[in-house]
Amino acid sequence: MTTIILADDHVVMRQGLRSLLEAESDFQVIGEAGDGNEAIRLAEEIHPDVMVLDMVMPGLNGVEVLQKLKEPRTAVIILSMFETEGYVHKAMRAGAKAYVLKQATANELVHAIREVVAGRRYLSRALSERAIDAYVKETMNGNLDPFLALTGREREVLQKIAGGGTSKQLGRELNVSSRTIEFHRANIMRKLGLHSQQELLRYCLRTGILQD
Repeated sequence: MTTIILADDHVVMRQGLRSLLEAESDFQVIGEAGDGNEAIRLAEEIHPDVMVLDMVMPGLNGVEVLQKLKEPRTAVIILSMFETEGYVHKAMRAGAKAYVLKQATANELVHAIREVVAGRRYLSRALSERAIDAYVKETMNGNLDPFLALTGREREVLQKIAGGGTSKQLGRELNVSSRTIEFHRANIMRKLGLHSQQELLRYCLRTGILQD
């Protein structure tokens, strides 16, 4: 029996994945996490065979979880909406055994789990060998996606901004002042090379952080 934990900050996504994976007679979902820190704690507490991990979550993102995880028996599969070269290469270098796009079929995720359990690596079919070469080139040239320069807290604020609401409202949600939200917003826009709220929203739409 292959034991699995699911780490995604969207409850509906976790429920869907659980139903999908538990339809396989040799898969058992034994835990769920809603943020990066919880994902690490859970993996090191219950030692699953596989963790299916979202790239962007509150607290710590997928790469940061990989870097901090001290459970060598757990094979991590990144499940992400991002197919940008920088994300994939960074995740694989940090220790991910597979990188599966969220737009992939259900069968592809099942196949990826079986591959990593067998000791092999897996990349979504949409990520060609030509793209893999580009990942290495981008890293060597120092041209990784600027999103990766954001801190975990800045990514969390970016997700909140994409969802709408004033700085005051977002501050209440995150238990910080509106001034702190504005400070994070300014840093996010500087790091991403954006100059207006409209550019920020277009960025969120383009990368899938905000659904059209």
